[in-house]
Amino acid sequence: MIRNQFYSQKKLFLAKLMRKRMTPAEKVFWQAVKGNKVKGLHFRRQQIIKGFIADFYCDKLKLVVEIDGGIHESQKDYDAERDKVIKDHEIRVIRFTNQEVLNNIATIIKQLESI
Repeated sequence: MIRNQFYSQKKLFLAKLMRKRMTPAEKVFWQAVKGNKVKGLHFRRQQIIKGFIADFYCDKLKLVVEIDGGIHESQKDYDAERDKVIKDHEIRVIRFTNQEVLNNIATIIKQLESI
């Protein structure tokens, strides 16, 4: 968890549920980064940040990685507000589409290694 923040039990339950129900693209990304495989960096899944649930978070880099599927086409305003709140706390947000992850995970990992 991110230090010095409060979160509701409902939000915590939702984050845990989302960990159990990852999309295929999220599973591919998780397999690529879990266990500190990328430069020894520790990523967490479904991290609550200021009331929002980020797909993946690396505290050392202050980085959120979002894996966007079709649902994000219909929630652009929500995503923009969420990104703003997260960025206001000096956390960088990068986004990849499901297709980018499924078809080109090696390039995404190289990009993470260069941050």
